[in-house]
Amino acid sequence: MPFIDSKVTVPLTEEKKERIKTKLGQTVSLLNKSETYLMVGFQDNYDLYMAGKKLDKGAYVSVSLFGSAPSSAYEQMTAEICGILEAELGIPGDKVYVTYHGVKDWGWNGTNF
Repeated sequence: MPFIDSKVTVPLTEEKKERIKTKLGQTVSLLNKSETYLMVGFQDNYDLYMAGKKLDKGAYVSVSLFGSAPSSAYEQMTAEICGILEAELGIPGDKVYVTYHGVKDWGWNGTNF
């Protein structure tokens, strides 16, 4: 039950969203999760500031998942997310924050896991 929510400073075309979503679906296996239940959200043209300056190219990515994963998996996932954002949107890794949120209770389809 992962959810990957991305806020980026640049505009996103539907084509870019599709490519990023597909790549995230492939990399979510690093967290021992499947694309089957992966939900992905995008917010583009988002104002982000770092070190007191507005970023032309930057991103904040929040990864929530049912349960948790080892720190080494988070490390690998961060590298992949940064690589995807740089390749697809030209956002450098040093302008990307990624956070991870393990969730104990997760609801879906009228019930909780």
